[in-house]
Amino acid sequence: MIVALDAGLTIQGYASLWGVADLNGDVVAKGAFADSLVRTGADGVRMLHQHESRAVVGVWDEMVEDDRGLLVRGRIADWSAEARHARALSRAGALDGLSIGFRAARARRDGRLRVLSGVELWEVSLVTFPMLPGARFRPLADRPAAAGSWAFRPASRR
Repeated sequence: MIVALDAGLTIQGYASLWGVADLNGDVVAKGAFADSLVRTGADGVRMLHQHESRAVVGVWDEMVEDDRGLLVRGRIADWSAEARHARALSRAGALDGLSIGFRAARARRDGRLRVLSGVELWEVSLVTFPMLPGARFRPLADRPAAAGSWAFRPASRR
């Protein structure tokens, strides 16, 4: 039996920003995700809701390290109540934060800050309150964007 899946709500944003301290004192250095992304690609990184491992709410289609940070694009699905809830909140603008789940592979101390130069990325969650306030996403459309057509425009702040 073949089951057609909904294309999902396409979202994009920055999951991490280079050189910006989060509320916990972590700073991610440019290139920190490169090794991890070579190993797993975007499809090896889970899209969760609020870092809850049982709440896989979509899939990440693309992750790119650019001059600003880790740019991500993915689709929030409709395969579960949690996914539909995250999708509705995102569409309404009530959920727009991103947060990374990771293991520090390489890090050093710089005063009170921990500078991460190597990160093993496990998941990028849709969250209400991101640890890095600038890590935000916005909905693009209720269908996947055409290949190569996703230029980031920051979400407006309320």
